[in-house]
Amino acid sequence: MKVGDLEIVPVVDGTGRENAREVLSAPGGDRWACHPEQLDAHGDLVLTLGGFLLRTGDRTVLIDAGVGRIHNDHYDGGGFLDALAATGTASEDVTDVVFTHLHFDHVGWATSKGEVVFPRATYRVHGADWAHFVDAPDADPGAVRKLDPLRERLEVFDAEHTVAPGLDARPTPGHTPGSTSYVVSSRGQRALLIGDVAHSVVELAEPDWEATFDVDPAAAQAMRNRLVDELTDTDDLVAAAHFPGLAFGRVVTFGEGRAFVAV
Repeated sequence: MKVGDLEIVPVVDGTGRENAREVLSAPGGDRWACHPEQLDAHGDLVLTLGGFLLRTGDRTVLIDAGVGRIHNDHYDGGGFLDALAATGTASEDVTDVVFTHLHFDHVGWATSKGEVVFPRATYRVHGADWAHFVDAPDADPGAVRKLDPLRERLEVFDAEHTVAPGLDARPTPGHTPGSTSYVVSSRGQRALLIGDVAHSVVELAEPDWEATFDVDPAAAQAMRNRLVDELTDTDDLVAAAHFPGLAFGRVVTFGEGRAFVAV
């Protein structure tokens, strides 16, 4: 996807499947009945797993790092490094890895078997997420094992800032304490990479959905609706971390409501 002079390339790692009615819901009965086209034949929500590649100036940046080598009943990864190589990018070429948040399906290729996967990269994440997932007394041991090897290459932040030319971090907490969106901008054009601010396009169309994965569901819903208000009927592009094919699109007024329209 071109944004002015910059190009954002999806890097697909694999696929996840979750029972849609268990992980995303809204008041008023079975709201998924109004969106059958978003589910597979089993009623599952299919989640693309991966991240995005951005080259800007002398920087090669990854936004999120897939699910890693996980293969189970819900998640099937393993393709990230091959997909990255297909773009002409080796792991040694990556200068920055920035995380939208630290859930397992976004940090899978941060390390592998205790070794840092991108040896020249600086890793960046909001400090509230690092505190929650790694440094908290009740932090998940699996997250600590995966992420602790990054400490010597880690930079944390706590506010909006410029990561690289044309790439800005914008904290959007709710899904996790340090959930962050990234704004790519060039020549008056913008694209927002919103991570798990939304898991399905239905959340951009209707304001009252909640996800079981949200650490603070009320804050997550409020943040999502604030972003949707900002994006609706503008030229700004938006991509979430799990939309089919990591597709970009726009939020447009549709009748009395809104819809995400892929481009």
